[in-house]
Amino acid sequence: MAEIKKVEGIVISDTNYSESSKILNILTKEYGIIGVMSKGCRKVKSKLRVVSSKLVYGDFNIYYKENGLSTLISCDIKKYYKNILTDISKIGYATFLMELVTQTYKQNPDEEIYDIFISALEKIEDGLNPLIISDIVEVKLLDYLGIGFNLDGCSICGNSDDIITFSTSSGGYICKDCYTNEKIYSMKSIKVLRMLYYVDISKITKLDLTSTTVDEITEFLDDYYDTYSGLYLKSRKFLEKFQ
Repeated sequence: MAEIKKVEGIVISDTNYSESSKILNILTKEYGIIGVMSKGCRKVKSKLRVVSSKLVYGDFNIYYKENGLSTLISCDIKKYYKNILTDISKIGYATFLMELVTQTYKQNPDEEIYDIFISALEKIEDGLNPLIISDIVEVKLLDYLGIGFNLDGCSICGNSDDIITFSTSSGGYICKDCYTNEKIYSMKSIKVLRMLYYVDISKITKLDLTSTTVDEITEFLDDYYDTYSGLYLKSRKFLEKFQ
């Protein structure tokens, strides 16, 4: 039997259903990803129209069904991401993060993924570089996907001194003694990659990185995800227009 519950969450996908309704997927901290029917929300005068779209973040009042489709009653919006929703490139990055978080959560439903995602959206909304924020999220989600890399020492011998690059095939840092023919990345990128792994997104106030550093880290992460994650993210192709 359904019971009325208030859940904090964010709409990560919406699909039209029948002539006037939608089925929403809402990422919540408490219940994970839940499916919610928003009845009649596509009608012009519906009170659910505004709150039944992607990136609506708020407290959702629903008839909750644990093993079925819940029903939306109302929503108190906590945040309206105006800066994201009025910028095509920011929409692209937000869509990419929604897709990445959804696929990661299906493999590992950890509550911290929710916090990472909300913090990332907040920083993009505040005007921080969405590419760098997306890179940070990608770095942080690797552990939840079970494919984290070693940034505390050489991935081969464990030596923490004389790190000269990082490598997809070796799964992290490479020292000068273990180096063979891996691509050499700049020392700045080596240090920044580790910083991105440990930084608390919610505490970031500025991001001063050169385009060269960002390009190197993004290139490495793209290759690492392609090699190990098994994820196919349709939105990644769209992002190439803005990189």
